[in-house]
Amino acid sequence: MSRLEHVNITVADPKRTAAMLSELFGWHTRWEGSAMNGAGYTVHVGNDDSYVAVYSGSDPEQTVPKADASYQMRGGLNHLGVVVDDLDAVEARVKAMGLQAHSHADYEPGRRFYFHDHDGVEIEVVSYA
Repeated sequence: MSRLEHVNITVADPKRTAAMLSELFGWHTRWEGSAMNGAGYTVHVGNDDSYVAVYSGSDPEQTVPKADASYQMRGGLNHLGVVVDDLDAVEARVKAMGLQAHSHADYEPGRRFYFHDHDGVEIEVVSYA
């Protein structure tokens, strides 16, 4: 048996991103602290089984990609997919944060929408309920 434990993404402000993910999905911070070799900061946010490591390096001018640029770049992170029970409630929280939901779809096996966070990371939210 195998399972995905975590993904690690670079963001401008790990604490802000972790707070957003916690508010949207009911996750909690599992660990936070200096990144490897003291170069940057990382927050592990998720549940007891898996998490997203949100990392910021020591360079405050990290390159910010254009939205959807990852789909044109080999090895790019295209989006994170998160399953929720109440899609409408999560969308309301996304909008309350000033973020824009887009690409709504309702097809087998579930309903979904996408949004880009403050760093341009695309997140797909899906419900199979």
